[in-house]
This record gives sequence, structure tokens and C-alpha cells, in this order.
Amino acid sequence: MKKFLAFVQKEFYHILRDKRTMLILLAMPIAMIVIFGFAISTELQNVDVGVLAPNKTSSIRQIINKINANKYFTIVKEIDNSKDIDKSMKQGDIDIAIVFNSNFNSDPKIQIVIDSSNPNLANSEMFYISSILKDYFQDANRNINLKPSIKTNTRMLYNPQMKSSYNFVPGIMGMIFILICALMTSVSIVREKERGSMEVLLVSPVKPIIIIFAKMVPYFVVSCANLLTILLLAFTLLQIPMNGSILFLCLISLIYIFLSLAFGLLVSSLVETQVAAMFASLLGLLLPVLMLSGMIFPIDNMPIILQWISNIVPAKWYISAVRKIMIEGLEFTYVLKESIILTVMSIFLIIVALKKYKNRLE
Repeated sequence: MKKFLAFVQKEFYHILRDKRTMLILLAMPIAMIVIFGFAISTELQNVDVGVLAPNKTSSIRQIINKINANKYFTIVKEIDNSKDIDKSMKQGDIDIAIVFNSNFNSDPKIQIVIDSSNPNLANSEMFYISSILKDYFQDANRNINLKPSIKTNTRMLYNPQMKSSYNFVPGIMGMIFILICALMTSVSIVREKERGSMEVLLVSPVKPIIIIFAKMVPYFVVSCANLLTILLLAFTLLQIPMNGSILFLCLISLIYIFLSLAFGLLVSSLVETQVAAMFASLLGLLLPVLMLSGMIFPIDNMPIILQWISNIVPAKWYISAVRKIMIEGLEFTYVLKESIILTVMSIFLIIVALKKYKNRLE
């Protein structure tokens, strides 16, 4: 045990003396969580609205004021004719055009024209603007004592403000841990091969498996520190609630971190250079995590073949579990499936990696 701790201490010294490695390990998670939490946003902000109203009646003025009072929309332009709508959108002057019927009082019809070059944003704009108009007409019908129509009450669970950070933070946690753990572990071990120091370690009176695990321990500890940092930033800076048990969240995160370290060990056993290790880790992890984990794109919307492939991406199961615990506040029994899958993947990867690892270097 003393020999193992001595090797772990040696690895800690190596990491602490390498300023570039420390910068990647500690600064990258903070930068990524801030960028994804603030810079990358799918929320509505500063939507410019143009109005085409041939006859500005009192009702039309009330609707315009109601739209302008909403924090997401700003009336920036009055349009004279329908031909100017397309021109204004192409010039970037407006995002939405509200067209009122010429005889609005007798025939209250409204046309909503939206720039849908960004479909997701257009759907959000349509939802919000339709809600504003619906509220106005319900109030108007109530004032003139008309028979009330069917009312719908929409309730947004878990994320009522529709903040994009609620979606990106679990995803970025899944990407940070698997990228940093796998990349750093694989590069660290391959670096020893390139420098020739791995031969010295392998002929030492310590079993090779002890040496390998000793190199993984420091990155496990640093990843735990990154986990605490990310959670602290999520709760304080991004104001994401912790609706579930933080103990269960940390538990499944530790399983995922161990899985990532096992993947890094597997990469190091298959390649001989640091460049190859970096490419294998980045290409083998970055694209699948971004595209097939549900971090950005819903998996249910993908072709069935990609849905099957996504099942072998560990980040998919981790991100799903984090969302259930952190955002939805579910108990650990609801993420038991994800926990078992991640555990089985971890055991499989560590067994394959150790079998593939060469105790003797050529």
C-alpha cells in the first residue's frame, strides 16, 4: 500500500508541475460551463416586431401596447404595406411582423409573419406571441360578457422559465468529465511510453496494474474537484435548482468519472504517441457526445439507426440521469437503469483496457 501511495504522490507532483495540464484540468471546465450557460442560449431575447395596421383602432393600439409591454418583444417599426415585410426581414430590421385586417373591428383577423430561418427560435416566438394575443382576446370577450370559450391552462414543469442552461449544464458535465478524464489519462500514460520512462516503471518491484491505477488516481481526484466546482457554478452563477439528492448526483458522477478514466486507459493501450491519443480521444468522444448524447439534439427525433448507436455512448445515460436528479428531482430508483448501464460499461472498459495493456514495451 505504501508503494502505491508513493506512486500516487509522484503522479500528483507531475500534474502540479505541469502548468498547461493544470490549466486544462481546472480552467477548461469553468470556461465551458460559463460559455454554455450564458453565451449559448436558446431563450427569446430582444425580438424586434413590425406592425402593419391600415386602420389603428383602439383595439389594435391595446394589442400593440400589450405586445410591447412584454419583455421579449419590442415594436420597432410600423410597416406601410405587405411588400415591405419581406424587405424589412431581409435587412434584419424585424424578426416578426403583425398584420391586422383593414376592418379589424368587424372582422378581427391577425396574420403573424415570422422569420423561420431558425426553426427552434421561430417556434418559441410563435408560442409566445400567440399566448399574448390569446390573453388579449380572452380579456376582451370577458369585458363584453360573451359566453366563455374553452380555456386551456399551460403549466411548464421543472423549467418554467424555459432557460437553456437547464439543458446545457447536465450536457456539459457529461462532456467535460469524459473528455478531460479520457484525454488526460491516455496522454499521460502514452507520454511515459514516448519518453522511455514507462520501461523503468514496469521493471520496478510493483505490479504494472498498480502503476496504471496510481496514474489514474490523481485525475480522479481532480475530476472530483471539477465536479464540485461545476455544481457550485451551476447553483450560484446559473441559478439552476438542485431538486434531487446531491448525494445521488455525486454517486453517479463518480461512476461516470471512473468510466471516463477506464476509456482513457483503453486508448493508451491501443496507441503509441500522444498525438494519436489526443485524436483518438477527441474524435472518438467529442462528436458522439455532442451529436448522440441528447445534449443538444433530442435522441427521439433521430433516425432509428442513430438511436441504437446512441445507446453505446456513455454520456447519453449520464446526462439523462443528471437531468432526472438535478432538474426533475427524482429519486435514485428512477435512475437505477442508467446507473447499472454506466457501471457495466465501466467494468467492461477497465477489463478490456487491462487485457490490452502491454506489460512489456517493444
